[in-house]
Amino acid sequence: MGNYRYQVKSREGQVQQGVMSADSVATAAAILRNQGLHVIGVTPARGRHAGEGGGQSLGASLAKLGASKPNQKHVLDFTTQLAVMVRAGINLRAALEGIAEQTTHAGFKKVIEDLKTDVESGKQFSDAIARHPKLFNALYINMVRASEMSGSFSEMLDRIAGYIAQQLETRKMVVGAAIYPAIIGIMAVGVTVFLLTFVLPKFYAVFDGKEDVLPWATTFLMALSKFMTGNWPIILGGVGGLVVGAYFFLKTELGSFWMDKAKLSVPIVKGMFRSLCISRSLQTMGQLINAGVPMLDTLLITGDISGNQLFKGMWRRVHASVKQGKKIAAPLQKDNLLPRAVVQMISAGEESGKLGEVLDEISRYYAKLLRDNIKAVTSLIEPIMILLMGTIVGFIAMAIIMPIFKMSQIVQ
Repeated sequence: MGNYRYQVKSREGQVQQGVMSADSVATAAAILRNQGLHVIGVTPARGRHAGEGGGQSLGASLAKLGASKPNQKHVLDFTTQLAVMVRAGINLRAALEGIAEQTTHAGFKKVIEDLKTDVESGKQFSDAIARHPKLFNALYINMVRASEMSGSFSEMLDRIAGYIAQQLETRKMVVGAAIYPAIIGIMAVGVTVFLLTFVLPKFYAVFDGKEDVLPWATTFLMALSKFMTGNWPIILGGVGGLVVGAYFFLKTELGSFWMDKAKLSVPIVKGMFRSLCISRSLQTMGQLINAGVPMLDTLLITGDISGNQLFKGMWRRVHASVKQGKKIAAPLQKDNLLPRAVVQMISAGEESGKLGEVLDEISRYYAKLLRDNIKAVTSLIEPIMILLMGTIVGFIAMAIIMPIFKMSQIVQ
């Protein structure tokens, strides 16, 4: 017997809430329905009694802080398992219970248990997952809601799982393309700092008093080395402050807009990010249209999931235009974010009534183009970063070696 907090609506339409005792959430919901009440929600009552909330051990608190948060990989596994179990004829409540028992991630297990509780209390599955927007985005929720109305729940879950899998694969490719240049860049900075702060100071005594005959490169590097070794706390604090400031600035709307604009403008990577945004936008839009989600909702969700402020603004403008009764292709022709050929294909899809299929075809093409762009970017950045690192190290080495050779010739 446990305590459950409930929220119900009476026959007169008044919302009431309270706490009751029952064997389970399902039993509590059944008791309330037998009383002629419409059940809005039933959840376990969490109190501050002994051993319940206030007596949490330090070890448990630290373990909770150190636990990783659920991510989209957990959502993908959950969606795939749920699709298989529902297709096998297992009811939703039992399927959620079975998945929760098999889930090893404590945080995500709690999410599934919450979903099971909501379903037992009479909520639709789409309403249950809507309570966890950080894991289940608007696309997921709306596609599930559409499947609940059309009766194609398991097929829709398969489609959602395929979508999430492709997005995770795309993200993995983009991150993988950025890792190597990042490592080379960090190594270049680390080697430069090491040479200037640990190697070059050992030559101070050799070069002392000979500044007039030293090359400008050696003079410059010695001055820079003395400044770094003499003011390293200020430099370290300044760099740290700059990094933190840049991090929080990029979290703002203005900073995010500048970064997204830079992604679509920097010569080497702009093709990759443009292909990424187009593929993600059109795949999302195609999935939602094929699922039967209303067009205005589809355009808003597409803008939110596009992953770029400029593309989000474009889809917002399309939404405003469609709301006034215009076609999708009309406002797209005024933007230069989508290639003209893509806009023409979207227009043809609208006219033929096969927009969802056309968008799927275009998104698959741009997914392939994205893979090609990632390979091209990686092949270009690798030699550039190696050349840059070699130039920096070579410049420092020559600035040290050349004066030594010059002084040895004078002595001879």
